[in-house]
Amino acid sequence: MSLLKTLKTQKKINCFTTPSHSQKFFITSKFRQFYKFDISETDTHNPQEALKKAQINAAKIYKTKKTFFLTNGSTSGIIAAVLSCVNKNEKVLIWDNAHICHRNAVELAGAEPIYYPLQKISEWGIYDKLYPENLEKYLLQDNIKAVIVTSPSYEGVVSDIKTIKKICEKYGVYLIVDEAHGALYPFSDELPESAINLADFTVQSLHKTAGGLNPTALLHTNTDCDIEKSLEKINTTSPSYPMLMSIEKNINYLNSQKGKKEIEELIKNISVLRQNCQNVEFLNGDITKILIKKQGLSGFELSEKLYNLSIEDEKTNDKSTLLLCGLGTSKEKLKRLEKVLKKI
Repeated sequence: MSLLKTLKTQKKINCFTTPSHSQKFFITSKFRQFYKFDISETDTHNPQEALKKAQINAAKIYKTKKTFFLTNGSTSGIIAAVLSCVNKNEKVLIWDNAHICHRNAVELAGAEPIYYPLQKISEWGIYDKLYPENLEKYLLQDNIKAVIVTSPSYEGVVSDIKTIKKICEKYGVYLIVDEAHGALYPFSDELPESAINLADFTVQSLHKTAGGLNPTALLHTNTDCDIEKSLEKINTTSPSYPMLMSIEKNINYLNSQKGKKEIEELIKNISVLRQNCQNVEFLNGDITKILIKKQGLSGFELSEKLYNLSIEDEKTNDKSTLLLCGLGTSKEKLKRLEKVLKKI
């Protein structure tokens, strides 16, 4: 039985349990259905069994050894991955400008962070990918236990995970990939290859591009490491079943014909936008990350012009401006962006 069906078929019983709203008291009526599905894990219909089955089914969809649902974002996935494969005083190689959770994960494990820099793509004002040959230099000189790689970057720059994994295997190093911005990759051949079937651990944020609720995410593993024990250390014992149910439905939608067709439509619509807007320059890479620049304007000036025309970007630097797209990016929304870009 799916999580959704389990939540819908609750036995009518007077529960003297948490959560105290008892699915009847609503602080805000706008979330009435959310409250109705917000049950206690101690209720008689055993939602934990449904969750276990949902995660097993997810692993089959992604072709991983195990896939875990996360309701505290990719941050919790990175921390759990490090805790499960790194011991105290061991060394973990991380990017010096990575998300703060990478450093926090290493510190929580009592391990030692070793930092590697990335070069900048100066004309775009963004960081480049991690080149495998640069990685090997660090593995040669330090006794590294695990490596964390961010791929794709915020702006859609993707590293060669397949080659990086081979190098990690050569030195007996665990590879953890922060693929938070690549949740659509497993469902389209037109997008970069996902790390989920290559790396030892991969985290993906469903809320960033895949249409999920904030902060739903996934942790994939292809190892025998005790991930469950690590997740127990950092996760609440009072999980949000409405959010867990949304993860299950999100994955099933992405894997459906309808979901895959919507991803294809998104890619097609962005391609049309790029073809029609010759007055701005687009970065080539993950097409769902629209990184643009305009001759004669700084990224900040371009961002301001966009905002004055009712377009808010995700991130800006001195050279370029980033507009993120996902399943919620409609054809009409992209047409509006096209009109605005042509005006600039």
